[in-house]
Amino acid sequence: MQTKKLYVDGQWIETGDTFEVVNPGTGEPIATVASAGRDVARRAVDAAAAAFPSWRALTGIQRADYLLAAAAALGRRSEEIARTVTEENGKPIGQSRGEVNVAIDHLRWFAEEARRGYGRIVPQQADGKRHVILQQPVGVVGLVAPWNFPLVLSVRKAAPALAAGCTTILRPARQTPLCAVQLAECMEEAGIPQGVFQMITGPGEPIVDEFMENPTVRKVSFTGSTEVGKELIRKSAKTVTDLSLELGGHAPVIVFADADLDLAVEGAIITKFRNTGQSCIACNRIYVERPVYEEFLTRFAKRAGELKVGYGMDDEVEIGAIVNRQGLDQALSHVENAVAAGGRIVCGGKAVQPTGADGTPAAGFYLEPTVIADVPDDAACMREETFAPVAPVVAFDTEDEVIRKANDSRYGLAAYAYTTNLNRSWRLAEQLEAGTVGINDAVPSTSNAPFGGVKESGIGRELGMEGMQAFMETKHVSYGGVH
Repeated sequence: MQTKKLYVDGQWIETGDTFEVVNPGTGEPIATVASAGRDVARRAVDAAAAAFPSWRALTGIQRADYLLAAAAALGRRSEEIARTVTEENGKPIGQSRGEVNVAIDHLRWFAEEARRGYGRIVPQQADGKRHVILQQPVGVVGLVAPWNFPLVLSVRKAAPALAAGCTTILRPARQTPLCAVQLAECMEEAGIPQGVFQMITGPGEPIVDEFMENPTVRKVSFTGSTEVGKELIRKSAKTVTDLSLELGGHAPVIVFADADLDLAVEGAIITKFRNTGQSCIACNRIYVERPVYEEFLTRFAKRAGELKVGYGMDDEVEIGAIVNRQGLDQALSHVENAVAAGGRIVCGGKAVQPTGADGTPAAGFYLEPTVIADVPDDAACMREETFAPVAPVVAFDTEDEVIRKANDSRYGLAAYAYTTNLNRSWRLAEQLEAGTVGINDAVPSTSNAPFGGVKESGIGRELGMEGMQAFMETKHVSYGGVH
């Protein structure tokens, strides 16, 4: 296997150390990648610092041209990159194609935002003064992306930072670095100057420690677990490094008796089983009003049981592989715990070995789409994030009760509700404690609207106009002696 290199200061480099990337759909290694340590991270930081003055000096339109060129390069290689995402992540190929398309849209959106780094003029309150508010790039930023949406979440961080005038160092997850290599190739093809966008990967701790402790790095954007996010908050104290954190989630779906059940069932299928349930905004708890509980449960379980499980390169597959053995084992433990607590399995519940693309049994990590009814509130899956195709379903009686239960979580990334009552929809939008609320909408995220969490789901926002503002500092300039 060819060893993939890292992209540092406009050069493709080897380090002498490597690690293997394993296809979770087959259990087989598919590539080796150069592994960076803290010395390489420091070299990248120095290169980013050297590139920052000239990059920030460009006009927003000039930076936009580079981002549009990167989007075009990504588009030309879209099928190749989508296949890479499926091979290293395990998700169905159709969903990988969608991920590439969203990444392209993010680049285009922030290319347009690049020309809108607005400041303002504030009316003076004293004679002879003028006040100007400037928005300026924060500087060098470290970007730490996860494995579950490896391409789009890398772009979601890099595009606004570059648009704002920052220089960037991307550290993708060790499970999924290959599409990040291809992203760096697209950035290079777009002509982005050396040191402006770099890509290094390897053990997380030494690389991230360099980001957190090097005073040259003024911001770190991280997507991952709440536990790691808390550790980054502790480490940020030493240099008062600015943080954007998109952390864990435990999204509820609430289905009221007045809901369009066809829409609710299909929406719950999408938000639970998309990306094999490995999404921070996937629903982890489904609450259904008692008058329609059994009907919803029957229809939802039937649809879940019809989802095709298999190797992601099959165009008909809807449930791909879980990323590794640890993820599969945790999901099975949540299923066992829910049943022991009194839940009943309506469909699924077992690990499976589907047929691979070549007709032989796939040796990866697969779980049947699983629906568990009547799960008590203290079951593990009702309190902890289940990164797998496991859906607990519970009945409720009143609106106040279900809002209280939905909010009874340390997480607050997303929440979903299905109702045709307009007044109720407004109450839910205002009372549900989540950074994103989907009312009759299972796919609320979009390039032009902010995304992020409350409580232990994170700090800050990505996407929308807030996405670029997250990489800018606000400066007040006061002019005196003006006559």
